[in-house]
Amino acid sequence: MLLGMVMAWLAGCAAPKYTVDDGRPVNEELLTQIRAYGEGERLVRPAIARSAQLADKDCDKQWELPFSVATSEAWDANDRVAWVRALGVDERLTVVAATADSPLQPGERLVEIDGVRREHEAERMSLLLVKSRDHGQAFTVLTAAGRRLRIHPFEVCRGYTRFAPPNTPQTQDYHWLLSLHPLQVAQSRLTEDEALWMVLWTQGLSEEGGARMKAYHYTTSVVGTLYNLATIASGLKGAAMAADAAIKAAQSAATKVATDVLKQQLFDQARAFATQKAREGLADAADRLSRQQVLEFMQRAAFNRGALGGVARIGATVFDRADAWAYERAMRLNANPLAGFTLHQKMVEQGLSGNAFALDVERLGTLTRLAEDRGLGEQVVAILKGIRAHEIELALTGMPLATAPRAFRYEEAGEPGPGGAFAFGLIDAMLGMPVESKGAP
Repeated sequence: MLLGMVMAWLAGCAAPKYTVDDGRPVNEELLTQIRAYGEGERLVRPAIARSAQLADKDCDKQWELPFSVATSEAWDANDRVAWVRALGVDERLTVVAATADSPLQPGERLVEIDGVRREHEAERMSLLLVKSRDHGQAFTVLTAAGRRLRIHPFEVCRGYTRFAPPNTPQTQDYHWLLSLHPLQVAQSRLTEDEALWMVLWTQGLSEEGGARMKAYHYTTSVVGTLYNLATIASGLKGAAMAADAAIKAAQSAATKVATDVLKQQLFDQARAFATQKAREGLADAADRLSRQQVLEFMQRAAFNRGALGGVARIGATVFDRADAWAYERAMRLNANPLAGFTLHQKMVEQGLSGNAFALDVERLGTLTRLAEDRGLGEQVVAILKGIRAHEIELALTGMPLATAPRAFRYEEAGEPGPGGAFAFGLIDAMLGMPVESKGAP
């Protein structure tokens, strides 16, 4: 009896202690971004499954899961509390979003995948999950609550849709395998059709720009780099730290895109615009947007597109083709084909130009003409609160950085400027990093 009590006591001492919300103060900004991350995942995961209904024969394929996961394993103690408070995520691999028919639901934690149990090593578990997914065959998981479930990956068009890590919320990067979108998009209260547009657009970028991006820089084999892909896709801090370095490299590259005068002008416009929006409030601010404010926003959107570096810079040359791809496939899925316009309008009204869904004048004009060919031109004008694309095109003539192609051309891209390991972007850099020993299953 005594021996049994001792053994039980020792087992209790050896049991891992997971973070709980003890009420301590945390970084409120990080807390907000973690919540935005979760909201974005909850909206996009069903949209990814919805895109699979296309069964598109004209695109390369990837495998996806009916749920997404995150972990706070590598974060600081206070930040781990923030993850628990915001999303219920602790050190274990935790489900943060799921489709309606997913066997796993948000809040459940994975402790075993296909018979391999590594519940105290979330990064390794993440790698196991990615490998199981990419086999394209059903596999078994065990949850911390003892539920053993069969998971069935499903096939989608290539181009994973993911959000920036919460501690680098402005990160954006576009690659033929995966695109990272800034969290400002997730904070704009996406509709189901707008979330679907995001997914279709990302897949379209991969399909329409993949060949260009590979030709520009493709020296790394994807085989053997699953650890890094898992890190990017699972909300692990390794990606967040790398994203911070990539931002610094991107800022360096951006200095080569525009003159100091123009950059200061755009900064001043953005600051004035944000100040005014804060003063007015967002409830009816859209109705009070002046034509000049819309013009300035379109300039900032063009600047964002033109300032991308590395592989993303090449992808940016086909953003308009990705728009068209999403438009056509939204129609096939009986979704709102004008969701790209409603999403753009939300970006305008909230002054969020640092993302791929804030249309510059050229993309707006091209997409508008596509809608007009379908007889939807007046609906577009209504969505844009009376603004017509051709009027913007005329008004922007002669303004600095009015059009994106003058900021970059595919034929003139050349090699990236200084930026070290991140010269080609965050995603490409992490694909090129050697697999660490701790990442091995």
